Amino acid sequence: MPLYESTFIARQDISQADVERLTKEFSSIVETNGGKIVKNEYWGLRNLAYVIQKNKKGHYVFFGLDAPAAAVKEMERKIGLNEDVIRQLTVRVEAISKEPSPVLQNNTYDVATEEEVSNA
Repeated sequence: MPLYESTFIARQDISQADVERLTKEFSSIVETNGGKIVKNEYWGLRNLAYVIQKNKKGHYVFFGLDAPAAAVKEMERKIGLNEDVIRQLTVRVEAISKEPSPVLQNNTYDVATEEEVSNA
């Protein structure tokens, strides 16, 4: 099966539990359509480069997928319909690294705290 990397950004005002619920929901869509999640990473609440739908920050979630195109298309459709998700991108790749992504390896990136979000 083809390999994909998918990232979505959820709104800043939803809780960590809601982000986990979204992650499980999108994972189950892939799995019920014959695919599997090879890698799943939560990159945290990060500052956005520019304001998107009145959001200055967002919860970033990354998936590594081994799934047929139909499963990925259905997942993208459901992500697009979800009001808690403000952006998403899926690309086809040759291989998925088993190591943590560079975002998780680099500790210098700008992560917003829950306190900063409540003040935004």
